[in-house]
Amino acid sequence: MATLHILSHSPFADSRLASCLRLLGADDALLLSGDAVYALQPDTANLQALQLMPASVALYALDEDLAARGLQAPERVRAVDYPAFVELCTRYAKVNSWL
Repeated sequence: MATLHILSHSPFADSRLASCLRLLGADDALLLSGDAVYALQPDTANLQALQLMPASVALYALDEDLAARGLQAPERVRAVDYPAFVELCTRYAKVNSWL
């Protein structure tokens, strides 16, 4: 059963990103929102870990949060708006928010 994992906390504050990456299934997706988009900063271990995920795992980031933090979505990441975020929540069988 495919799951959409949603992270909103900075990857520099705790280990949620690392824990999430260990649990991702081949058909899962990861959506970065809020401070979690800091994982996409160039030349960081977090970005390298995200880029090493299997290609079958979809990676998304909220475009509003990227813009608010002055970040660009790397090629591997699809920037989405809020309507697309809602659509993603309906596309996957389960949604897991990493609170």
